[in-house]
Amino acid sequence: MDRRSLLTVATGAVGAAAASRIPASAAPPTHAGQGRRPVAAFNVISDIQGDLRDLGVALEDMHRTNPTSAGLAVAGDITPRGYDAEYAAVTAELARHTHAGTVAWAIGNHEFYVPKWRDPSTLSQETWPNDTTEDSLFRSFYGFAGRNTVYAEHSFGGIPVLSLGTEKYMHYHDPELWDEVWLSEAQLTWLEQRLAFWARRRKPVMVITHHPLPNTVSGSHNRLYSRDYLQADRLLGILGRHRDVFLFCGHTHWDLALSDWYVRRVVPGTANLDGFSVINTGAVQTGYTDDGKGGEVSVPGTFNQGLQVEVFHDRVVVKARDFASGKWLKQITVPLSTRI
Repeated sequence: MDRRSLLTVATGAVGAAAASRIPASAAPPTHAGQGRRPVAAFNVISDIQGDLRDLGVALEDMHRTNPTSAGLAVAGDITPRGYDAEYAAVTAELARHTHAGTVAWAIGNHEFYVPKWRDPSTLSQETWPNDTTEDSLFRSFYGFAGRNTVYAEHSFGGIPVLSLGTEKYMHYHDPELWDEVWLSEAQLTWLEQRLAFWARRRKPVMVITHHPLPNTVSGSHNRLYSRDYLQADRLLGILGRHRDVFLFCGHTHWDLALSDWYVRRVVPGTANLDGFSVINTGAVQTGYTDDGKGGEVSVPGTFNQGLQVEVFHDRVVVKARDFASGKWLKQITVPLSTRI
């Protein structure tokens, strides 16, 4: 089980050689001096978990910095527990703010927490799953996201965005497991085919998933997150073949101020010695960081972070943003192996 799941629901909280780093203190350039505009600019957030006030703050800030956004990607933990009313509350909050017309939703572990509750007000883990079926949890997500599969493809201004996610909540299938990610052969084959399709068309691909892959970004080396994927090697083998893949993941809530918020992951045996890009998305609800003892500790003060991504013909610029303070934290510029 996720080490923070009980805390959250019980409280009702409705390096890379191919990349160049810019100091966090430097203001992100507009590229106006280069006479070029991005092909597409979009935003990525994750881990709302019922924090609708901070979601509203984030939406307002994203509209100010990126008023013509081509899309919004949400890397899971949309709700605190997965109740239909919680999905409806997110929909209502979105409607109160101007935001991109295309939204790509990825499913997270908190979308599966209804079975821990006898009713929305009564936590009852000893009677799990409290007459809640696994199928009903997926139906709630599908109804909210407007599709009938966990995985999906969207276009943000012509840039392909692929959403991935677990197709089983594993505690229904193995009493020793909880939030681990299980991907079907159909999903893995689909991902492989779509990446190959876009590679032939010389397009970078943005992949959105909730859980971090092992040995990548902040938190993924920690014992808390090292075994999130049941098919990690298979997934890494697919992603690792493509230099122009950008994987965005949440779940850890680890601070974007950390140095390994962005990494280049090289997968042995893929013949891609440059690897692919992996980026931490921060979190809307509550931040964490390394405690120096193999665990984690919460970040004090207001925490509300996410990303702005700008895709140019020859590079991708990823900017980390503090929505609460309205300040840029840092950015990375990643050259593309082929021009769009």
